[in-house]
Amino acid sequence: MTMRVVSYLLVAVVALVIGWKTRGWQEDSTSLAVERAAQKIADDAVARESTIAEKVEEKLAGLTANQTVIDRGIIREIQKPIYQRVCLEPDAVRLLNDAARGKAPSDTRKPAGGVP
Repeated sequence: MTMRVVSYLLVAVVALVIGWKTRGWQEDSTSLAVERAAQKIADDAVARESTIAEKVEEKLAGLTANQTVIDRGIIREIQKPIYQRVCLEPDAVRLLNDAARGKAPSDTRKPAGGVP
C-alpha cells in the first residue's frame, strides 16, 4: 500500500512539473508572437517613412533656389520721441522736445508774473 501511495505521489509530482513546463512554453510563445508583431509594425513604419523621405529628397534636389537670404545680424532702430503740435502750444512742444533730448529749456524767458 505504501508503494501505491508513493507511485501516486510520484505521478502527481511529474504531472505538476510537466504542466508547469508546458505553461512556461506557452507564455514564451505568446510573448514571442507579441514581440514579432511589434517589430513588424516598426519595420513597416520605417519602410513607409523612408520611401516618403526619398520622394521629398528627390523633389528638393530638383528645386533651384530663387531667393538669396543674407543674414547680416540684428538691425536696431531707435526712435526718439519728438513731440509735434497736436494738442499743445508751440512753447509746450519746445519744452517737451528739449526734455526728451536731455537739454535745458531753450526758452530762458522769465515769466511775467512774480512768484509770491
